[in-house]
Amino acid sequence: MPVSLALAGCGGGGDESAAEAPIGEEVSEGDVAEAARTLRPQEGTDRDWEVFRSKVTWARAEGLDTIPIGEAMVQIGLSFLGTPYGAQTLEVAGEEDVVVNFEELDCVTFVENTFALARFIRLTDPAVMDDETTARNQYRGFLREIRYRRARVDGYSSRLHYFSDWIRDNEAKGLVREMTQELGGIEDGKAIDFMTNHLDAYRQLANRANVEAIRAIEFELSGSLRFKIPEENVAEKAPLIQNGDIIAATSTVDGLDVAHTGLAYWQDGQLHLLHAPLVGGVVEVSSRPLADRILRLDGQDGIRVTRPNEVGSDPGVSSRP
Repeated sequence: MPVSLALAGCGGGGDESAAEAPIGEEVSEGDVAEAARTLRPQEGTDRDWEVFRSKVTWARAEGLDTIPIGEAMVQIGLSFLGTPYGAQTLEVAGEEDVVVNFEELDCVTFVENTFALARFIRLTDPAVMDDETTARNQYRGFLREIRYRRARVDGYSSRLHYFSDWIRDNEAKGLVREMTQELGGIEDGKAIDFMTNHLDAYRQLANRANVEAIRAIEFELSGSLRFKIPEENVAEKAPLIQNGDIIAATSTVDGLDVAHTGLAYWQDGQLHLLHAPLVGGVVEVSSRPLADRILRLDGQDGIRVTRPNEVGSDPGVSSRP
């Protein structure tokens, strides 16, 4: 069985299994499906942009641009319930560039698109939707801001592959604030070197320059101060977590920082995970509360909590991508 190794997680089975599969081990969907995804246009299909337009129109009609951004992200996330999971959604043909895909989501692109949509409806004039080209370009700009280091596409290594890098860079851009240490997290000194120890899993790492660039990023991340809330403490800290906080489940796999991502979602008085789980699954709300879910999964041993910043809430917050 082919094995594809995808960073930032999305590894594992459904909520009914006691343990997720090792991070990155994904069931092959077959050569035809894989080829179709690879040949998908980076800029998105007409169907992608139909979904985008309907989401923006609905979100504004519901007033989601006027409520706290975390609440808006949850509502947008819930509107994706049932959307199929897609592995390697950013691995398409061509030079590195912003990929738009609303038809399939993985755990990270689910978070990125809910965040980008929430920012888009706050920071653009509704009239932008009257010009299709402008609307598309602006949305791709919001994705670029979130997905790439310093909001610039500059080759494969400029994409924020490791979620620790994603948190750090988006915090530097003023888009988010990591809450893990403030919530009582403990220091996590795990070395990060998964990509350079699995070169065969990434076609772009056949390029030696990309390997060296990723190795330098891994070295820097490994030496950075990082925190996590251990799995046995998640239930205790849950009341401090808000709707729409970005949850990163820390990984037990050597060299990998994060196994899975999603959004915090309070349902019937309990904290759940709103997420895109794995191949064969769809965007869903976890059947078990977050704390119970983490304890049951062998591949995850804690969480990091990152809160989206309100637009303009801090002088350092970016106002435009």
